[in-house]
Amino acid sequence: MCGIAGIVRFTGEPVEPELLATMTGLLTHRGPDAEGFWADGPVGFGHRRLSIIDLGGSAQPMAAVGDRHHICFNGEIFNYRQLREQMSYPFRTGGDTEVALAMFATRGVEGLQRLIGQFAFAVHDAQTGQLTLVRDRVGVLPLYYHFDATQLVFASEIKAILPALRRPPSVDHRSVADYLAGRSVPAPGTLFEGIRKLLPGHVLTASRAGRVLIDRYWSPPPLSEVRPVDPARAVDMVDAALQRAVQRATVADTPVGSYLSGGVDSSLVAALMTRQTDEPVHTFSVGFGPGPHDELPMARLVSSRLGTRHHELEVTPNDFADLWPALTWHRDAPVSEPADIAVHRLAQLAREEVRVVLSGEGADELFGGYPKYRLAALTSRIGVVPAWLRGPVFDQAQRTLPVGAHRLRIALRALGETDERARRDGWFAPFTERERRRLLGVARGEPGRLQPAAENDPLRGMLETDLLGWLPDNLLERGDRMTMAASVEMRPPLLDHELVELAFRLPSTVKVRDGRGKWVLKEVARRYLPAEIVDRPKVGFKVPLSDWFRGDLSTLAGDMLTGRDSFVGELLGTSAVRALLASHAQGRRNEEIRIWTLLCLEVWHEVFFRRQTHARPAGPAGALGVVPG
Repeated sequence: MCGIAGIVRFTGEPVEPELLATMTGLLTHRGPDAEGFWADGPVGFGHRRLSIIDLGGSAQPMAAVGDRHHICFNGEIFNYRQLREQMSYPFRTGGDTEVALAMFATRGVEGLQRLIGQFAFAVHDAQTGQLTLVRDRVGVLPLYYHFDATQLVFASEIKAILPALRRPPSVDHRSVADYLAGRSVPAPGTLFEGIRKLLPGHVLTASRAGRVLIDRYWSPPPLSEVRPVDPARAVDMVDAALQRAVQRATVADTPVGSYLSGGVDSSLVAALMTRQTDEPVHTFSVGFGPGPHDELPMARLVSSRLGTRHHELEVTPNDFADLWPALTWHRDAPVSEPADIAVHRLAQLAREEVRVVLSGEGADELFGGYPKYRLAALTSRIGVVPAWLRGPVFDQAQRTLPVGAHRLRIALRALGETDERARRDGWFAPFTERERRRLLGVARGEPGRLQPAAENDPLRGMLETDLLGWLPDNLLERGDRMTMAASVEMRPPLLDHELVELAFRLPSTVKVRDGRGKWVLKEVARRYLPAEIVDRPKVGFKVPLSDWFRGDLSTLAGDMLTGRDSFVGELLGTSAVRALLASHAQGRRNEEIRIWTLLCLEVWHEVFFRRQTHARPAGPAGALGVVPG
């Protein structure tokens, strides 16, 4: 993968090459192997390359035959060889970038339907003066932009846009409400006022005169395409589609490895990889020290069964304190998932052996893996209880729960929300809609995330909500940023769009079946993995934050959130923040997610607004003015 950046000026003012170099230089981690620039009057592209395919060729930005079209491309087209054979085009390179360029130059936006892969790119048409921005179907790769009356600026990461702005952006406070609602900001919003992210499956076009249009070119199959299917047949269909997806995801001219958590998703991906190559597959795992959430022993077991070359490391509280500012800079947003830092350390480990890693991302959102999906019907039907009664009843129920009943408390909070959208979002919400309204005066920003249409299938509606929102806005953003910070490309084969389309054509009854989530995928896994892996309870990438916030990180949290210059303290009120910290420290409630959410917002504000520089933070926690306890 790569880093891209560019400018189109509607005033006709020429783009300065040195500005493109500054913007692109902020993306060096995304492309340490090469850089390239192209400018033609009021339009200019900059590119940083991580060489994966056609290692010695395919320099960018790239011109089509005849020089009418220029492309600045980030990503991989997995079926580029097949498309190349089908096209009568005078190719000059052996890579996938030129295939994407040729497809667009000859077929326009319609050609996107033939691309299989993960991508975000820009194409400029010199004849019409039109700029086109494209983001892949499910949002594996990011693409941000800013436009006003004078220019449109785009880049793979927000930080590369900032040098081109007429004035520094301020905090978008409505997006802060969105962040507190879901630990991420739904597209097209960001926490930076005036900077947007292109929605997955969308195309943006900007005319020479500055007219900007955004259109959707892909969406998951509608409910009307779901057909009854024999469960055994569904297992065969998913098996075949997943094998194709893994095979496509290993297309590269450099070695490809796999993350391996010991859970069913990454283990299944690794198992299929080992069946498709004669060479040992490199696998990579992370742990957090001895305890109930340490998955290293299970990952070792899977590696032993599959015969992989296994590599592992442990993450400590010191890693969190040391890496927090730098990874916040890489993400351009709060490090909203505790596992972000572990994913980055894992990518650093992987970079010693490979440049590409496969992950199991997307399995839960496609096939119903989270515990909340088993309550999908209840989430929909609870709306018949009047709101004036539902809120107090669920609030009282939460207060009677023991401290350890964390998941049940989350369920009660979500079910007590005022409308179905809020209940769907509430499963991942650190703060409920009522809490956000009380603390900020606003519950959420503009309607951003694409909303599901499957109102008469509650499970499908919940899955579609997560596919279109939670996945690209949080988990995939995390995967891209944390791996690219180590100059490693992440590929999630479970999000191959043909597999996604198959999953959304399958009935919900083969996803959550007899109270078991991910039923159809686990039946596929039984063909390749031992039962002890397939049937073990879901653990997830669990970081022991609750203990750390009562121990090694407690002083850090208190200093940052209640200090005199705290952004969060000023935003929410120092007394409210102190009460939250005390509740956790004294063991009255497990507030780890809320504390983490607020800490990450504080670090983000420190990195991007107090430091007033685009450069990567040079030091560890000391750059924040605090040190770990």
